Amino acid sequence: MHDFDNLNKQKWTKQDYRDFCGQLVALVEDGYREFAMRGTPTDRPFLGVRIPYQREMAKAIRRGNWRDFLQHEPVSFEEVNVQGFVIASLPYGEMKKRFPGHVARIDNWASCDTFVNSIKSVNKNRADFLSIVDENLKSLEEFHVRVALVTLLDYYVTDDAPEYLQVIFDRIHDMESVISDGPGEMGVMSWDAYYVKMALAWLLAECYIKFPDDTHEYLLHSHLPKWTFNKTISKICDSYRVDRDRKAELKKLRNS
Repeated sequence: MHDFDNLNKQKWTKQDYRDFCGQLVALVEDGYREFAMRGTPTDRPFLGVRIPYQREMAKAIRRGNWRDFLQHEPVSFEEVNVQGFVIASLPYGEMKKRFPGHVARIDNWASCDTFVNSIKSVNKNRADFLSIVDENLKSLEEFHVRVALVTLLDYYVTDDAPEYLQVIFDRIHDMESVISDGPGEMGVMSWDAYYVKMALAWLLAECYIKFPDDTHEYLLHSHLPKWTFNKTISKICDSYRVDRDRKAELKKLRNS
């Protein structure tokens, strides 16, 4: 059990931040680092600290002068994550203000998904936050778009707000018109953006699981590129929440 109470500070000097980085290094597990690095491509230094430790550190920082902490520019993968967890825990208005700056630091799926999964304040502010989602969907940066898609997946595919299902379909339809199946042209994202394609397939699979009839109808008339369409079908069929008959029907739709 690790004690992170020392991170509850009223002031964060440069030395304090260096000490925080040293504390991260002390949590490195070489075996975990080698395993996790293989599945987390990032241009940032990757230390090898488990996510639960990063979350606990963020909780301790949040109890103190988190504003001071966030003034320091993160370098490593883990530093970015801890700052993301702090931002995700802030009141909605403060989180929204700091959201774009943090998204600009994200260069991998793990930092994207763990950050987005932690922003629970979106649940009560879906209508307002949709403008932020749209702004990121229009980006040419792969992980800006993935952040938007994962946000839709986590907070807009929900039984208590079914009206957002059509919103999701409309956003995906808009993407179909500007994203091609081959190498991207200048100013146009390519479907070669692997982490966008995977997030889109994951999003549509979750839509199907929650709203099977509407999503099936959407898939029948969509113009998704072959790889993404087939990956969507595969993800739906991997789910235990979809019955055998529906899976059989979906498999007939696969593009060869």
